[in-house]
Amino acid sequence: MRKTRRFSIDQQRGMLGVLFLSPWMLGFLFLFAIPLFDSLRYSFSELVITPTGFTQEYLGFANYRTALLENPYFNRNLADAVLQMVVDVPLIIFFSLFTATLLNQKFKGRGFARAIFFLPVILASGIIDNLANTDAMSQMITSATEGGAALGMLQSFELERMMIEAGVNRVIVDYLTGSVDRIYEIISASGVQILIFLAGLQSISPSLYEASKMEGATGYEAFWKITFPMVSPLILTNIIYSVIDSFSNNQVATLIHQTAFNQFNFGLSAAMAWVYFILIALILFVVAKLISKKVFYYD
Repeated sequence: MRKTRRFSIDQQRGMLGVLFLSPWMLGFLFLFAIPLFDSLRYSFSELVITPTGFTQEYLGFANYRTALLENPYFNRNLADAVLQMVVDVPLIIFFSLFTATLLNQKFKGRGFARAIFFLPVILASGIIDNLANTDAMSQMITSATEGGAALGMLQSFELERMMIEAGVNRVIVDYLTGSVDRIYEIISASGVQILIFLAGLQSISPSLYEASKMEGATGYEAFWKITFPMVSPLILTNIIYSVIDSFSNNQVATLIHQTAFNQFNFGLSAAMAWVYFILIALILFVVAKLISKKVFYYD
């Protein structure tokens, strides 16, 4: 009688992982792989639209030279996007972790408070953008944004004066005041990260906190010895998500879109997109390599 093969726990987990990733892999294979290959092909060519379709002429690396050496906007927008990412991502991670820790506490109206902090994600969606096209909604959003910006300027001005009088380094002062001025953008970009941190915080066993409390640990010590190490894998996840999200909508993406659909220079647009893609991939590789060394995995 033939015995049924039994898989080990690790093999079963591996199979479940492959099953979990299979929708993404099928989507990449059938929906994304062919356009990705075509864009790489277009980046080495010049596309000319004709009444019957388009013609393609091979140019080698001419489009890449134009993007990096001749275009007056691409390199500058690329540097601005990287600088903006370096400034915003630490603020987003700190704010989302701090907010998730507060929202994880037991208090009345906790569900309502969580909904409020997730509202910026809904407000940044395409539905609100469509509603903003109406005159009344547009005026409301504009007035609220301008009012928040003016209040932020007043707050950052007072904060700047206080820190300078206290002898704080000018670089730190500029970083913190700039963060206050962009507080609406930081909150708007932190909704998903807050939810991820909340899920991680709720998965931590309460017995760990009970044991630390019995040993006389303070709340500060419990956070750095228990909470922070346990959510460190999610910190890596949120950093990668925030880096990608910061690159998804900026001046570089707008320039690539305008080059393709306004100037109809699809070859140059594809070359810009591939330079942009390679830069993002390198940044993600470096970030994941550096942070993964400090990540704590609890087995």
